[in-house]
Amino acid sequence: MKKQLWSAAACAMMILAGCSSASNGSSTASNASADSDTFTVGMECNYAPFNWQQVEGSDTAVELGGGAGYCDGYDVMISQDIAENLGKKLVVKKINWDGLQPALDSGEIDAIVAGMTANEEREEGIDFTTPYFSSEMVLIVPKGSELESFTDIQQFSGHKVIGQKNTNYDTVIDQIEGVNHVVPKSAYPELVLALQTGEAEAITAELPVAKGICEANPDLTYITFEEGKGFDIDTAVSIGLKNNSRDSEEFNAVQEALDKITQETREEYMQNAVNNAPTNE
Repeated sequence: MKKQLWSAAACAMMILAGCSSASNGSSTASNASADSDTFTVGMECNYAPFNWQQVEGSDTAVELGGGAGYCDGYDVMISQDIAENLGKKLVVKKINWDGLQPALDSGEIDAIVAGMTANEEREEGIDFTTPYFSSEMVLIVPKGSELESFTDIQQFSGHKVIGQKNTNYDTVIDQIEGVNHVVPKSAYPELVLALQTGEAEAITAELPVAKGICEANPDLTYITFEEGKGFDIDTAVSIGLKNNSRDSEEFNAVQEALDKITQETREEYMQNAVNNAPTNE
């Protein structure tokens, strides 16, 4: 699921800088729920425009612990609104994608706010709120290539398509008959690098993510598809809370806080995130 994007060199730097689940947030508590004055959320801080890491602070960024800079993006803005409605301080922990659910299970974080789509498998271990953003699935391709003129995902048969590991954006690739399904990468900066080096010919992405990537990388563009010619997938993203908590006071409080954020505000936040996402600079 920007902010989104960055050059190949910047991608490599971000990857080396650290996407590990060992990254610390601004709280030293081992159990997020132990401190009732904080609302601790986990995200990659590497998935613009939903979330990204930056050196400098801003009006919407939240400081990470351990001198890791700040995390900003759409997910941070939504989380900040929820925290304020709960009367708590927002704490953001940078955790890699595969570490988010374990962190939630252990109580290290109170919620996952990371552009995550609820699906049958995830719902076995996570309780999700209603969606806080919905978009569409597109493909990012090199600008000027023959692929730029494609109007149907089936035209990508035989071509090399890649997605993010352990996400719907990887599994959905198999909807293309005869596709060359490239081994997925862990983070979008790696996917962009794979596309720019020829390892892949197309990347699956949500529209806001694709817009940010292409804005920051003028050698890339994205393709949208008409109804019936694109991917069959739910791209709505929701907040993940601890399993079997749906009837709890905590779950209901977060859901009520989310419900107070109007659609107009959500769209404003996303536009702000796209405009302010990291670029080649």
